[in-house]
Amino acid sequence: MFQFQSTFTSNPGLEEWLSPHSLSGNHCAKRTSPNQARLKTGNVRIPAGDFSPALKAASDGGAPGSELTSLELLAPSFPLTILAPRFKLNSAMSRNLFLGLISYLAISASDVFGQGVQITELPDRLHVEINGRLFTEYFFKNVPRPFCYPLIGPGEVAMTRNWPMKSVPDEEHDHPHHRSVWFSHGSVNGHDFWSETKSAGKIVHDGFIEVKSGKESGTIKTRNKWVAVDGTLVCTDQETLRINQTDNDKERLFDFEITLQASDKDLVFGDTKEGTMASRLAETMRLKGKVGHGHIVNSEGVRDGATWGKRAKWCDYYGPVGDKIVGMAIFDHPENPRHPTWWHVRDYGLFAANPFGRHDFESLPDKSAGNLTVPAGKSVTFRYRFYLHAGNEQEGKVADKYQEYVKSSAGK
Repeated sequence: MFQFQSTFTSNPGLEEWLSPHSLSGNHCAKRTSPNQARLKTGNVRIPAGDFSPALKAASDGGAPGSELTSLELLAPSFPLTILAPRFKLNSAMSRNLFLGLISYLAISASDVFGQGVQITELPDRLHVEINGRLFTEYFFKNVPRPFCYPLIGPGEVAMTRNWPMKSVPDEEHDHPHHRSVWFSHGSVNGHDFWSETKSAGKIVHDGFIEVKSGKESGTIKTRNKWVAVDGTLVCTDQETLRINQTDNDKERLFDFEITLQASDKDLVFGDTKEGTMASRLAETMRLKGKVGHGHIVNSEGVRDGATWGKRAKWCDYYGPVGDKIVGMAIFDHPENPRHPTWWHVRDYGLFAANPFGRHDFESLPDKSAGNLTVPAGKSVTFRYRFYLHAGNEQEGKVADKYQEYVKSSAGK
């Protein structure tokens, strides 16, 4: 995703000439006269190496006789300002010369743009690309809680359900709170943050700490407030999503870390199966249903429906999407509280690590057996890795990848 910004002026009265044909790694300051006619901004998706749609979109719209004086292509990490000589937009020759020039310059920079992880901030979400291709979008504004959608896996297939964000054929419309990939829980100091009923609380975005693109990884650090339906601030959190660029096109990796901070009162995560680090998988990957042909396996060798409520270091859910077999594994960090976690993993595509739902999972009479209390003023941290792979758990070498995760995160 690239932003474009184009500047038109209505006469040649610039305070200083813009250096023609220059390409800069930083935004170049531009001073224009009061006669500047308009500034046009927008967003356009550009396939790697093909800038022509952006150039056309940015250069269209000038009034007859106006001049296109500059064009910026704003990449997440490498903003480029292309400064143009003055070309009248009603001159086909000059316009073609200008577009040819900036096409040449932009395409020469496409290798820089196309590699690594690029994160672009939009008004309501972050757009994340790996090597120039969409990986996910992180939605944070006017939503019940932040979530990632879609999630694009190996082979460029979408691995999570579209609904309720979008309606497509052959998808069940159950559990509207199952929004692709998210973190929430059904009992936090007695308040429900899992569902989206009228009595449920909301996890409210409170600002970004860091949004950083990079050749090897991209980072999103954000603050959130957990607000009950009556307006009570139950707790706050700091989330970190780290999206990794790999050289293997048969896998995708991203890490999720969340630190939940108690206020001046104890923070109690209640014992319920309704939680916590969760995903809702594509319909064809589920075990059951009219289009479901998936399977589940965990680190202990337990399979399919028997995995629900069991403890395991990792769990893998795989199945067909289109003509490909793909899988999603979630790794429970060995230093997480109550590792190995329990798994709230269902035959209809819900896939969640839940360290709190003990009485539900083990059929215990004590409904508070799984409660976890964070003392006032203290915090608790959970870390997970999402490993998206081609094939089943053996073809994806999920057990080996988990061991790599353990070694790479030791002491972190």
